[in-house]
Formats: sequence, C-alpha cells, structure tokens
Amino acid sequence: METAKIKQLIIEHKDRFLKKGLLVRRTIQDNLSSLLAQREVIVITGTRRSGKSTLLNLICRDLMKEPGFNRSSILYLNFEDERFIDFSYQDFEKLYDLFLEIEKPPAKKYFFLDEIQNINGWERWINRLYEFENVKIFVTGSNAGMSSTEISTALTGRNRQITLYPFSFREFLTARNCLYQEKDLYLKEKKAEIKNLLKEYVKLGGFPEVVKNKDVSLLEQYFKDILYRDIIARYSIRHIKEMKELCLYLASNVGTICSYKNLKEVIDSKNISTIKNYLEILENVFLFFRLNLFDYSIKKQIYNPGKFYSIDTGFSNSIGFHFSENIGRIYENLVFLELKRRGKEVYYWKSNNGKEVDFLTKKGTIITGAFQVCFNLENKATKDREMSGLIAVGKELNVNQATILTDNVEGEEKLGSLKVNILPLWKWLLT
Repeated sequence: METAKIKQLIIEHKDRFLKKGLLVRRTIQDNLSSLLAQREVIVITGTRRSGKSTLLNLICRDLMKEPGFNRSSILYLNFEDERFIDFSYQDFEKLYDLFLEIEKPPAKKYFFLDEIQNINGWERWINRLYEFENVKIFVTGSNAGMSSTEISTALTGRNRQITLYPFSFREFLTARNCLYQEKDLYLKEKKAEIKNLLKEYVKLGGFPEVVKNKDVSLLEQYFKDILYRDIIARYSIRHIKEMKELCLYLASNVGTICSYKNLKEVIDSKNISTIKNYLEILENVFLFFRLNLFDYSIKKQIYNPGKFYSIDTGFSNSIGFHFSENIGRIYENLVFLELKRRGKEVYYWKSNNGKEVDFLTKKGTIITGAFQVCFNLENKATKDREMSGLIAVGKELNVNQATILTDNVEGEEKLGSLKVNILPLWKWLLT
C-alpha cells in the first residue's frame, strides 16, 4: 500500500476519533482500571451495533485524563474503511514506522484497532507488538469476519475479553438526560419519571442508535444484518428458512423452557444436531443465550432443557410475535441481561416436584442469589407460587436470602430461615 495513503489514514482516523462529541459513559468502564494497567490485549466483543467502537473512544478519553498522558501516543484505525483494500499484513511494519515518524510518541503507546480481522495475518503483528514493543492494544472485531472465540485463539494467553451489551437501564437514563442521586429515588416525581422511562426502555431496548433516534425500525435492519452477514454468510447456512424460523420462535418465547427436540419440531428440522449447531451460532453472534438448569452434575446441566433469552427486549419486540403482550417475560429478559452485565454465573432451577426459581447466581460452589421475576404480585395464587419456589430452593440448596422483582411492590418477608426482599424492577436495575 502506498506510503502517502497510510500516512493520510493514520492522521485522518485519529483526528476523527478524537473529535467525537458527547457520548454516554458505559458502566463497564468502571471495571476496566485494573485491565488498563496490564499488558494483555483488550478484545471487545458483543453484538453488532452495541457500541464497541464508541467504547474504544470512551476508554481513550479515560486514559487522556491521566496525568502526563500524551496524545501523540494514540493510534486509531478502523479497517472497515475501503481505502484499506490494498493493505496487507506486509504493510503493518510500514504502518508502525510511519506512526512513529508522524507522532514521535513517548515510550508507552496505545493502539485502538477497529475491525482488524479484515486484514489477513493481523494476529502475527499484534503478537509481535505484545512481545517486543511497549504498546497497550485494544481490538474490536465484527462477528461477520471473526468470532470472539477465534480472536481469543489467535491471541492465546495474550488477551482479556470484554463483552459489551446494549445499554443497561442506567445507561438508558443517562442517554435520556435523567439525572438522579440515590435520595431522589424516594421522591414521587422522580420515581414517576423513572418508571415511565422503564416503559420506554422495554419498548426500545438498549441499542444506542435506536435509543438516540427513538426508532425501533432500525432493529429490523439489525436483525437482517446479523442474520445474513454474521450467521448465514459467515457460517455457510444452507437452510435459511430454518434458521430464520428458529430466531423468530426464540424471540417470541424468551424465558420458556425448550428442549432440543421441541425446537427441532418447531422449525421442522431433520435432526437435533442441527438445532445444537444453530443455537451455538446464535450465542456466538450474541443474539440469543441459553440458560442451563442448575445442577452440580455438568452432564445434567447440558442434557436438561434450557431457557433462552434475547440480547435486547426491543429486538424481541421488533421481530417476535406478540412478545410485548407478555410483560412478565420482558421483565425476566431484562433481569437476565442485567445479571450477565454484572458478571454473574446464572442458572435457572427446578425441583423434582416442579417448583421453579427463575434465576440462581453462583460463585465457585456457593449460591450467591435466588431471583423470581413477577410483574404483578398482588394476586395471592401468584405470590404463593413465587414464594413456594424460593422456599424449595432454600431448603434444598441452603439459600437463606432471595429476591422477588416486580413492577411496583416493595417489602420484605421472612419465611423460616429464608429472608425474601421484594423490589420494583426499576429500583433493582439502578442499585
């Protein structure tokens, strides 16, 4: 590739990168300080349009606030730019030399590289920088070009992965300029504002551009892009109708226990192996997630039916059938995603006599949380059902604290040795 063109791209991309306007701070940034000090390459993964490139910018802004940080140490390039079409792995050395010539950076350098998987052999250059140069590297990759697993394999032992989800409710409020302090959550007016925004969040979901433009029609295009570019083209799917029908079914039935056999019959597939393969692909592209049954036997976890959740409630509303009518399932999906954002190891639980708990969280061998999600807890039969599941898991797994998340009820109940906190979903999402 011509030297002059590489110089132009180095200067132009960095200038545009540093001129970006007001951005919504992502909660995940609060947990990155320890990773920034380590040598490992930071690989940012997540579904298409979740804000991975913007997160690179936000990380860079955090670094620039540090005393003594020098702007000349920054290299930003987005390899989606069609002007990189003639760029090959042989040009990486020239790129590095030209960066040093143009910027004259200090000893420590920071490279922010978007969609680098578009260049064959990129991983050898990154590995060499890691071994021999004083460079902190941040990489994003599109699911259409290379999965997060493949990126990690290419950088074995040299990377730390960060999964970025669409906006959390807290981030959604920031995007909507809804500012609050903890004491404000007790004020009638602020509570009413937040609850109304939760309704909007349920409808729109958390994809940044959808939130910014209040345009759910974007979600249909996102689905087509993920389906045709990240799934069908990337994995050479021949039976397109089967994959599309599976997506539509899962979007319309989040939180429903589904066996491989059931899903095979739903989309009229020939064998269960195909279903397993499809579901693995859907997780690879961060479109749907399987939630396993909790059991100390890994084999039983795998072979029992799973529950499936969508990457975004707005997304499921957009492509699913009548999903928005089941507000309880929407709330359940929101809780699942929030637990994942908080880095929890999550399962569902079911007793031998059919008592259920929506979510269990675990750390090591210790159960750290039990959650039921119920939109309306005022009906006695409904409340008894939710409580009976928690009582059963308390006895069987020695759980002594649990939480019920609902629309508007708040309180606390003691059931023998089990303490049950009842919270409105909006408040739990903000605490």
